[in-house]
Amino acid sequence: MDNRTAHFEQAIWPHARAAYNFALWLARNNQDAEDIAQESLLKAFEGFGAMRGGDSRAWLLAIVRNTAFNFMSRQRPSRAAEGSDMIEQRADTAPDPERSLMAKSRRDQVRAAIARLPVEFREALVLREIEGLAYKEIGFVLKIPIGTVMSRLSRARNLLARELIGEGAAS
Repeated sequence: MDNRTAHFEQAIWPHARAAYNFALWLARNNQDAEDIAQESLLKAFEGFGAMRGGDSRAWLLAIVRNTAFNFMSRQRPSRAAEGSDMIEQRADTAPDPERSLMAKSRRDQVRAAIARLPVEFREALVLREIEGLAYKEIGFVLKIPIGTVMSRLSRARNLLARELIGEGAAS
């Protein structure tokens, strides 16, 4: 293994799961997310020499975002708007079956509500709340100023709350 490959595996490979998760939230389809993540990792490997310091995770997620949007624009337009067939999270192993069922139901409601958000709000929310990126890193990935990151996150949270309150009222 050459030095470049070893350095790539050390700096980028640990973020492969985050790349797939972000691709899944953007594409809303397991097969497409796998293709996007794989293509993104290949692009990252090819461009790894051009990466100058900085956060390798944010750099990879920026590649994922660009790859996802390019991928989805090549697909038929209706495919991007289709519903989600995301992988189910592992079942909660809590000893209380009722509590476990309620938690899973709530988790599914939140996931569905996030999936219904417009993409610019969904991607900001996923990067912050699920991937744990800092505002500066989100700005780098989305190519927007930090003020816009803060605005999108605030709006995303408000939209998400309205979605969830609306679901609760409908139940």
